[in-house]
Amino acid sequence: MSDQDKTTHFGFRDVREEEKAGLVHGVFSSVASKYDVMNDLMSVGIHRIWKDAMMDWLAPRPGTRLLDVAGGTGDVAFRYLKRAPGASAVVCDMTENMLIAGRTRAEAASMADQLDWVVGDAMALPFASNSFDTYTISFGIRNVTRVQDALSEAYRVLRPGGRLMVLEFSQIPNDLMQKVYDLYSFNIIPPMGQMVTGDRDSYQYLVESIRKFPEQEVFAEMIRKAGFDLVKYRNLSLGIAALHSGWKV
Repeated sequence: MSDQDKTTHFGFRDVREEEKAGLVHGVFSSVASKYDVMNDLMSVGIHRIWKDAMMDWLAPRPGTRLLDVAGGTGDVAFRYLKRAPGASAVVCDMTENMLIAGRTRAEAASMADQLDWVVGDAMALPFASNSFDTYTISFGIRNVTRVQDALSEAYRVLRPGGRLMVLEFSQIPNDLMQKVYDLYSFNIIPPMGQMVTGDRDSYQYLVESIRKFPEQEVFAEMIRKAGFDLVKYRNLSLGIAALHSGWKV
């Protein structure tokens, strides 16, 4: 099969691999200015608790260097730097509008000497091998065209002893609870997106992309395949989201 014939999913649609990055870029360019507001509304603020749980498990070390991929508005990088004196962070995102929105936040100004903002692709990171102590990606890896390639790139740029941490929406291991959550997701979130951002379609895609993402153990095996050891995961809020951790030994 030629590269032009390879397909992937964009929500529930099948598209050519070469098209997906542009479609995802369009989604996040459209919602960038209201992205943080919508995160609070969609999760009733619980995404903040999930990100704090991520930091608790990660336990950022002083003086380390973080790469936060699909880091957009800087939420995770800010948390990391607040917990790790002398640390530095690079926020990498394929959508410049998201990075621009991040730079306008008050935290960005107060941490300017510790932060860099870089436009880049998770599948072909513009960084040298073995150059970061920590790699994080939050609610972004499900939007990558080839997830396995992104995990391999994470392994490449981490130093030996470095750690990968992924926060992503996942699957509730209870059929009834999953059905209730699906009812909320498909019937509430797209209309909310229309009301707040004027863009229903982007939030329809985001809901669909969650359903297409692999369940917890399948994703853990993908992380192992990329070369990581000591791979573990923790469910958050009954499995609505999950944290996956792996080490480059």
